[in-house]
Amino acid sequence: MEKTKTVALIAHDNKKPDIVNWAVNNRAALEKFNLCGTGTTARLISEATGLNVKRYLSGPLGGDQQIGAKIAEKKIDVVIFFWDPLAAQPHDPDVKALLRIAVVYDIPIATNKATANYVIHSSLI
Repeated sequence: MEKTKTVALIAHDNKKPDIVNWAVNNRAALEKFNLCGTGTTARLISEATGLNVKRYLSGPLGGDQQIGAKIAEKKIDVVIFFWDPLAAQPHDPDVKALLRIAVVYDIPIATNKATANYVIHSSLI
């Protein structure tokens, strides 16, 4: 029997409303997965959807690195990361490291709503 896939949910501050709305609209698909996320994003999604979302630290406080470590341990299968390309991030090196580790381990990483929809509804997942 195939293991339940784990999906990490992350969003920069300006994108938190977008990922919460996306999660609400995709609740039925998300309930099939183990979910985790960084700090506030995980809490907001859990509150809005009623889904259990394992919380890691806030991104700037090490949450991005925690997610990256779980990818390296092969404990995360997909990353949904609504990032804000127009705002400077104080933890930008951590964000780049997370994106890099996802690519190194061949993990699907969706960085916007359109890609997240394709990934989460794919028969390949």
